[in-house]
Amino acid sequence: MNKTICLYFQVHQPLRLRQYRFFDIGLKHDYYDEFANRSIMRKVANRCYLPMNRVLMELIGEYGQAFKVSFSISGMALEQFEKYAPEVLDSFRELARTGCVEWLSETYPHSLASLKDSAEFEAQVLEHKKAIESHFGQSPGAFRNTELIYSDDIGQQVADMGYTTMLVEGARHVLGWKSPNFIYTNPLRPKLKLLLKNYRLSDDIAFRFSDRAWDQWPLTAEKYADWLIDAASKGDIVNLFMDYETFGEHQVAETGIFAFFRYLPEQLFARSDFAFLTPSEATQKHLPVAPLHVPYPISWADEERDTSAWLGNELQNEAFTQLYKLAEKIFDDDLLHEFRRLQASDHFYYMCTKFFSDGAVHKYFNPYATPYEAFINYMNVLSDFAVRVDNHVEKSITENNILQEKSLTLQKKLNNNNVKIKQNRMKKTVPAPAAVKEPKAAKPKASAKKEAIAKKATPKKATVKKEAVDKKATPKKATVKKEAVAKKATPKKATVKKEAVAKKETPKKATVKKEAVAKKATPKKAPVKKEAVAKKAAPKKATVKKEAVAKKSTPKKATVKKEAVAKKAAPKKAPARKAAPKKK
Repeated sequence: MNKTICLYFQVHQPLRLRQYRFFDIGLKHDYYDEFANRSIMRKVANRCYLPMNRVLMELIGEYGQAFKVSFSISGMALEQFEKYAPEVLDSFRELARTGCVEWLSETYPHSLASLKDSAEFEAQVLEHKKAIESHFGQSPGAFRNTELIYSDDIGQQVADMGYTTMLVEGARHVLGWKSPNFIYTNPLRPKLKLLLKNYRLSDDIAFRFSDRAWDQWPLTAEKYADWLIDAASKGDIVNLFMDYETFGEHQVAETGIFAFFRYLPEQLFARSDFAFLTPSEATQKHLPVAPLHVPYPISWADEERDTSAWLGNELQNEAFTQLYKLAEKIFDDDLLHEFRRLQASDHFYYMCTKFFSDGAVHKYFNPYATPYEAFINYMNVLSDFAVRVDNHVEKSITENNILQEKSLTLQKKLNNNNVKIKQNRMKKTVPAPAAVKEPKAAKPKASAKKEAIAKKATPKKATVKKEAVDKKATPKKATVKKEAVAKKATPKKATVKKEAVAKKETPKKATVKKEAVAKKATPKKAPVKKEAVAKKAAPKKATVKKEAVAKKSTPKKATVKKEAVAKKAAPKKAPARKAAPKKK
């Protein structure tokens, strides 16, 4: 069975923060050095991405499906390609169309989220997956975490996201006597297959290729092909994982790095039966030999192969902790994007205080003079970002309160309308209890009849004459006499007749009530007081009606005499005697 070589390249271009001073906090929100980022991207594009992509296209054109590679490009790098070097993105798309390149998933901002927040980690992976699908038309099936950070728990999360292949560092303290040239599985999720980096052969190209102090310098394609054949003889697969910037940037073109890689496949095909496969193809071809237990996170960085390059001192841990304290407050898309850019692992890498075995490497990648400057600058930026987040939270709370008040007001109105609608429906279907009580409803009908009788009984002319007599305003003494004469003129029989007339005119029920009221309201001897009581006891309309009835009940002769007496207004005794014979 032929042996497999798996070539994987990491493409990541970090964003550099500008010099952000303490007095800028709360005033300036432009955190990144636009000029530096553009300049670096253009330089790396011309020295690495464009020439190396041409080499790969030549190899694919020469060997076809026999030569394959894989890439993981961070979302941060994709953004910078679109902004500063669109021709680089076009050259990667050209590679994708060949069908000889596999695109791997990772975190969108090249972050350390897998070490802190599983939900945020998954969200970043999903965002990156969508970006790869959008740019290259391929849905990733293999996963490569930031800087090859891995543990059993991280592998479990990756498997739960649906991936079946993951790239891992072949650290010596994890492997022990085991070889990295086999496929292993995650002990918690056996379906997740692990491809382990052969760190010795990978670092021969990435770090030692141009080192003149190295005892194997210069490294040629023939020599390196022999090493690969020897390693594969003791295993199934050789995994070469490295930064893509190795070609042309870390190892400049003058070292012969491009020529070396251009002739390497030729030497391998001539000397062995090697096949270049993508990670997903490799795990389908070869069976895993055993589970690999990794209880603590490992990475491909530094001699320790752990996470101390990013979270190994108090400066890094403080910055990392303060950053993730803001995670629960962020809901706005713009702030979320800024939050993720601040999670890029490079910001914490610049704060590393290692000055021994790996000090030279950190110095090469670090734009700051000291890690303390990197920490201060980052914390100034983070302080301003925290202010923005808090202001947005306060604004959101205020807006939510206003919306809640409006919704409560609308709900109350709706509830009131619903109650009114129900009441109206009940009135239409069920009769009101007040309509059932006959005594209360009978009152207005009786009064209406009484008004009608009063209108018929009293002639209009009589009322007019009475008003005219009142207008003449007889002297006070005459009015007194008039009242006295009226009392004498009306015999008791007239009152009896009046009651009889009232009984006839009023319905039975109304008469009973009227008599009861009359008995209570009017004393026996004072008929004059009866009118006063009636005025107080009944409403205005009722009094008018009662007076009309009273007018009707008095006999015509008595009224005539009363009018005659009023007109003549003569001395006390004489006029009364003269008036009587004339009428006879």
